[in-house]
Order: sequence, then structure tokens, then C-alpha cells
Amino acid sequence: MTTLTTNAASAPAPVTDAPGIVDETARLLTEHYVFPDVAEKVAALLRRRLAEGAYDVASAAELGALVTADLQSVNGDPHLNLKYHPERVPQGQGEAALADMRRRFDASLGGVPRVELLAGNTALLELGPSLFPLSWAAEPLSAALTLVARADALILDLRDNVGGDPDTVAFVCSYLLEERTHLNTMYSRVGDRYDQSWSLPHVPGTRFGATKPVYVLTGPRTFSAAEELAYDLQQLGRAVVVGEATRGGAHPREGWTLHPNLEATVAVARAINPISGTNWESTGVTPDIPCPSPEALSQTLTLLHT
Repeated sequence: MTTLTTNAASAPAPVTDAPGIVDETARLLTEHYVFPDVAEKVAALLRRRLAEGAYDVASAAELGALVTADLQSVNGDPHLNLKYHPERVPQGQGEAALADMRRRFDASLGGVPRVELLAGNTALLELGPSLFPLSWAAEPLSAALTLVARADALILDLRDNVGGDPDTVAFVCSYLLEERTHLNTMYSRVGDRYDQSWSLPHVPGTRFGATKPVYVLTGPRTFSAAEELAYDLQQLGRAVVVGEATRGGAHPREGWTLHPNLEATVAVARAINPISGTNWESTGVTPDIPCPSPEALSQTLTLLHT
């Protein structure tokens, strides 16, 4: 039998200043959220609920759940959270998410947990659980994408990919295109700035190319940057999307640690596709061939072999 001991340094900390945490969440929301009018409404709701005593709890997990429900109650944006972390997280902007992301990167072969050659010289490439920062992920992704370049068809499995780095999206797309291509534009509220994302003119290794068939598998867990990858390829006519509609998050977020176990996350930008003029927020990416997510791979193989 194994005896588990609790490390006091990593045990959840009690909430001693719920009003301060809620006030700071409201401030971050009004200063950074990509939709200022919605930010004002949600911030007012948080302050009203605080005055009513709705957040009079001592548990960080409970406070996070209550505030998150209110953050998402106005427009249903899943990027708005007061996220509870069971392990104590680093202080500072973005540090909590970064520490958690590094653990997942190391546990998933750098975000490429599965590369397999299937019948008919079809390559299956699973990307997940995230599209990690390009400075980390370029090497494993380049190795995997170069390996599958010799296949006659490619299946990208994004069903369990919950998002990540837009630069990594452009990196993956670059292996599936030949000419430099405008993929996406990101509008950031802070600075009122528009930043374009393009495929790369050169890639490490070998491209799969722009002519062989590409299928992208999606499901209800597919989120954020993983949705952008599916959406960009779909809008360009470069891939056929198979599976279920995705979760519907087109707003990149940033995070701030407000308590040893609580991180406020706020969407700070929104995507604008150069072809559709819009994005997949709330609606998700609609598959070209809808089917239950668990059946997406078998459905794709049937399409390839008929």
C-alpha cells in the first residue's frame, strides 16, 4: 500500500481577501477585455454580486467556480475565467499558465503524441494536448511534419487539442502550403493594433506540400488555436474537416495570478479571417463532414479508400 503525504507548500491556500480578488478581476476585465462594452457589464455584475455576499467563501476552488460562472454569464466567452489550480502557481502575469503548459509539453513528446502510418500510405499526426509556444515546439513539429511529408495523404487529429500559440498554427500551415499565404489577422484591444499571420516562406525539413489530401479531425474539446488551425485550412480549401463542431473560442487570452491557486484569464484579442471576414467564436468550426467525434478517424479512412 502506498501512503500519500501532503506537501504544505503545494496545498491549496485559503481565501482571505475575496473582495480584493474580485475587484482585481473586474479591473483586469475592464482594462484588457477585447470587447469593452461587455467588459463594463460583466465588471458591474461582479461588483454587484460581491456586494450581495455571493462570494463570501473560504475555498479558492469555490470562489473560482462562482466568479467564472458570472464572468461567462453575459456572452458565454470560455476564455473568461477565474481559474482554480490545485497546485500553487507562480506569481505574475502569465506565469501560472506557463508552468502548467511546460508540464504538458514535457509529457506529450513536445505536442506530438502520435505519428502513425496507416493503410494506403496515409499518415496520421495527432497534435496535442496543445499547440505549444513555437520556441519549444518547432523542433518536434518539424521532425514530425518532415516524417509525414512522404505520405500520400495526411490526417491531422486535433480532437483533444485545447489551443495554444498562433505562431505555431502558422508554422504547421506552412508545411501544407507552397506559397506564402495570409492566414489570419489578430486585433488587439490594447494599442488598437492589427497583426497579420502568414505562412512561412521557408520551413525546416520537408513540406507535405499543397496538393495532396489533408483531413482535420475535430470535436467538442478542440479549442482556441487548434480551432484556428482547422478554420484557416478549411477557409483556404486546403483541408476537409471531419467530426463535430469545435468549442468556439477565437479570442486569445492572457492570465494574471491573483492568489496562490487562482488565475484570472481575459481575452485580449480577436481573430479576423481574411477570407470569411469573421471567425469561429461561439459557433465553433463547422465540419465539412459531420459525424460523432469518436468516429471521425474511421469516417475519414472510409472516404480515403472509396
